[in-house]
Amino acid sequence: MENQDQNQINIELTEDMAEGVYSNLAIITHSQTEFVVDFVRMMPGAPKARVKSRIILTPHHAKRLLHALHDNLGRYEQSFGVIDVHENQPALPMTFGGPTAQA
Repeated sequence: MENQDQNQINIELTEDMAEGVYSNLAIITHSQTEFVVDFVRMMPGAPKARVKSRIILTPHHAKRLLHALHDNLGRYEQSFGVIDVHENQPALPMTFGGPTAQA
């Protein structure tokens, strides 16, 4: 029982953070030592988009996040059906420098 208590982490979630931030675009860049994920909110017809949140991860934690998202998406699709992603949509022009991917 003592060992189980030592492995627990007390995580605090403030009211502001619990509200969350809406994002409809993620821009991912990386260096040798870290991954940077910028969550962006794009509004229709607006010429500018704004980064609403930036998360910086080690490569190890980025891979763990990838696996966790994959597992959760699989469970979601089992419950609610397959998510239709249109792979042939035109890519947005992104010129931030460095290796970039969109999600």
